[in-house]
Amino acid sequence: MYAVVEIAGQQFTVAPKQTLTVPLLDKNVGETVEFGNILLANNGSTVMVGAPYIKGSVKATVNAHGKGDKVLVFHKKRRKGYQKLNGHRQQYTTITINDISL
Repeated sequence: MYAVVEIAGQQFTVAPKQTLTVPLLDKNVGETVEFGNILLANNGSTVMVGAPYIKGSVKATVNAHGKGDKVLVFHKKRRKGYQKLNGHRQQYTTITINDISL
């Protein structure tokens, strides 16, 4: 069984007992999160496609929060002597899928 779920504006394919890295969620470590925006679901023999969503929920547990690798952004204007270097680290949340109910 698997499902395609919309989490924080992005689509993820999830299955029970799977661990995912998603954009930062506003929950504490150990809390349970429920996602209701199921776009597609497959339970072995039947595939259900939502228009736009399927009734049901995906429950997950928050494992950890963290930051991704640093991305360097370099700006330069040639022949002007202008250079600027910025860095950015995207924040993320690691979750484990507990249950998919339709």
